[in-house]
Amino acid sequence: MFYGGYDHSIDKKGRIAIPAKLRDDFGETFMIAKGIFGKNCLCVYPNEQWNILVEKLGELPSSKSSVVKRYLYEGAFEVEFDSQGRILIPQSLREFAGLETDAHILGVDTYLEIWDKTTWEKANSEYTPEAIASIVEELEF
Repeated sequence: MFYGGYDHSIDKKGRIAIPAKLRDDFGETFMIAKGIFGKNCLCVYPNEQWNILVEKLGELPSSKSSVVKRYLYEGAFEVEFDSQGRILIPQSLREFAGLETDAHILGVDTYLEIWDKTTWEKANSEYTPEAIASIVEELEF
């Protein structure tokens, strides 16, 4: 399970270090892609989670799944850690997410999100304790 938020810099070559405690659940290679949940962030998936996502997309009607698959696959890349625990974010993905120098890495249960830090701060500012409470009220404990 991935959790926690971490601020990191992206170097001039487009590499970002993934915190050591998050690297253990990834294999030798894994996937990075454009986010599909309505936000301009990137998602990093261990292969097992990527395969689950692909399978779930196949459950949509073909007219919908083909649109989502084209969007997702066009911006999906297999990546790996270098010797310093960094990944290279392809230029097209950096442009999509507005990533230049400062990024925020966020663990979201089964995958990671990589945000431009300013975009993250703006998007996250709407989630006040009261807003979260109103969502959680829907749960039954």
